[in-house]
Amino acid sequence: MSVNNPQTREWQTLSGEHHLAPFSDYKQLKEKGPRIITKAQGVHLWDSEGHKILDGMAGLWCVAVGYGREELVQAAEKQMRELPYYNLFFQTAHPPALELAKAITDVAPKGMTHVFFTGSGSEGNDTVLRMVRHYWALKGKPHKQTIIGRINGYHGSTFAGACLGGMSGMHEQGGLPIPGIVHIPQPYWFGEGGDMTPDEFGVWAAEQLEKKILEVGEDNVAAFIAEPIQGAGGVIIPPETYWPKVKEILARYDILFVADEVICGFGRTGEWFGSDYYDLKPDLMTIAKGLTSGYIPMGGVIVRDTVAKVISEGGDFNHGFTYSGHPVAAAVGLENLRILRDEKIVEKARTEAAPYLQKRLRELQDHPLVGEVRGLGMLGAIELVKDKATRSRYEGKGVGMICRTFCFENGLIMRAVGDTMIIAPPLVISHAEIDELVEKARKCLDLTLEAIQ
Repeated sequence: MSVNNPQTREWQTLSGEHHLAPFSDYKQLKEKGPRIITKAQGVHLWDSEGHKILDGMAGLWCVAVGYGREELVQAAEKQMRELPYYNLFFQTAHPPALELAKAITDVAPKGMTHVFFTGSGSEGNDTVLRMVRHYWALKGKPHKQTIIGRINGYHGSTFAGACLGGMSGMHEQGGLPIPGIVHIPQPYWFGEGGDMTPDEFGVWAAEQLEKKILEVGEDNVAAFIAEPIQGAGGVIIPPETYWPKVKEILARYDILFVADEVICGFGRTGEWFGSDYYDLKPDLMTIAKGLTSGYIPMGGVIVRDTVAKVISEGGDFNHGFTYSGHPVAAAVGLENLRILRDEKIVEKARTEAAPYLQKRLRELQDHPLVGEVRGLGMLGAIELVKDKATRSRYEGKGVGMICRTFCFENGLIMRAVGDTMIIAPPLVISHAEIDELVEKARKCLDLTLEAIQ
């Protein structure tokens, strides 16, 4: 990226000398310098060089209502003047957290009317680990400790979150996962389905859950945790046979089901939650991101009443965070939910934005580099391949990162997960902005193909 603004260089120097960025190769970052984002409005960002960029990832899956919503700024300001901070420890509470807990449960699946607040989705999944083990101990089954996750699932990057997730690159750093956490294959037909049909593979992948339960022993398994749609793993949309089979298996065993709704929650699938879309019946749901549209950090766990009853009658639950239910975050969350509800953003995403986005994305299927386009709601993935028929890749070329670089240089943020390009734009993106996204994506695919040939 060419740099003309002297202040850009100053900020990049500060980055190299003082800032340790998340998920970054520090040597590479220092050599090239980060892109400095300075402002945003609607679905667009601007960098310090004045370039306008369409944010096809809604930040990190989170800016549901778009950038620049003054109502959220005002909600934060008003709460800061009244009560900028107080904790929820020691039998104390404050109105914003209590009102937000009620507002969340108003849109949550039936029978889930309790919320434990955290500062992020990662903290939410740490809470899940503590809560499910505590639940079984209270039920007189302290040996039910093992939690089953999925290979390539993502549940955050705190210690427990990274263990619950199944990303090998994270497990290699720090000796993860800890004992008591095991993983089963992901329902990724395009990458791992082999000669099976999608329906056959969906059943096979679901059956791995039962196989693992029996291997570990039902009396030792506390919970199964999964994203309705794997986000950071590459927008892995399970075959249609997958979730019905998983539900059938869960019904046979006495274990809890945790739906990680950090990405799918608050409208991303066209329903309030991915669990609504797939008619899942989770015992716990991890939330964050779309809860505040990313304007301020907040997360939590929505808990089914039957589980909450055991926890609440069991004495002290020795767990919590300084910023659990932070009043300013709660005020912003309340206003964000009001916007989503009153402006019918979730309904409009389902009936207007999502159908158009999915239709336009599918037009990229004819590109020579594209092996599959898949998507659901306001999520999409584009598989980059060498051979469409065999689904084989360009090994060792880093095609996804090449494409991501062209996207950055041409005014589009589209994320690369290996050689899979993924998008998750703000729910409020217009048809014209979807056209812009797809046109820029096609241009970047053309440039990528030219570069690797």
